[in-house]
Amino acid sequence: MTQTDVTARARAASVPAQPSVVTARAWLQAPPAASGVLRVRPLPSEATASYVQRLATAYRLALPQLLDGAGITLTGYGTPPTAELILTARAARHVAALARIPLPHLRHALPHLALLDDAHDTETAAARWKRLEAGQQPVRACTRCTRHRSHNATDTAWVHRPRHRLVCPRHQQAAPDPRLTSTVRTRAVPELVAAHHAHQRLRRHPRTLTAWTAARAITTRWYDHQQHLTHRWRQRLTRLIADSPHLVTTGSASPALLARDLVTYPETVALARTLAVLQNPPHRTTDDALSLIAHRLGLPHLASNANDPLWAFLTHTRH
Repeated sequence: MTQTDVTARARAASVPAQPSVVTARAWLQAPPAASGVLRVRPLPSEATASYVQRLATAYRLALPQLLDGAGITLTGYGTPPTAELILTARAARHVAALARIPLPHLRHALPHLALLDDAHDTETAAARWKRLEAGQQPVRACTRCTRHRSHNATDTAWVHRPRHRLVCPRHQQAAPDPRLTSTVRTRAVPELVAAHHAHQRLRRHPRTLTAWTAARAITTRWYDHQQHLTHRWRQRLTRLIADSPHLVTTGSASPALLARDLVTYPETVALARTLAVLQNPPHRTTDDALSLIAHRLGLPHLASNANDPLWAFLTHTRH
């Protein structure tokens, strides 16, 4: 497949025969199958740059070559996960046409894709690289899920992972930190899959966002200050490192920091589920709440301590 072929097929798919009578609905439809045109399925929450790179890989082109062939002007330089590719609405339509994916489906899967403007807009088809701050960067997607979606063309993809998708339960992989260029195998820690399924149930609770945000802040503080669950978490980190030695060789940060969200995940989910319940009446005393939480976390007790973030949260909630 040459760049000329991509150009011809992309323009044929994305440019209507009668522009004056094209409706918005026509733009939303994927083009009919054509010889040599590849259909590349996006991963849920995939970064736009990751998806376009996989599309280019499927055509055996570099990303700038693919965009140029699709009539999209590219400015700047970057690579995921440190940068994201921002497309204009017209460029997004060209990519959807080339990939044979309806644009609404592509927008649903790619959270950073441009919104669909009016079909008659005069906006140019353009793309630019945008540098991302550390907290905005995507993480490495499950390699086996990526191979399946890419028809074995690549195992590399990057996703803006939602909080409830830390672990791939089917293939038992995870990438808790953008600095990890390889996924972490989790088969040695089966409680992570159980936590994943518990997290899906938690999402149905009306107070899930508040409870999850508080629980994650609390367990992160405990982890960083070596409180309450330190022995359990150290053992879990040791098992993860034994199954994924690259945690030690990633030079940007320590294994304890890179795997922190993964190590604390079961307790974070358990704490969030309990906090969600405790926010419902009847109200318990702080000591009763601490006893219930200790039981849910498998601890003998949790003493009242004004410096503990859990105590502070419970006290604030009660008042």
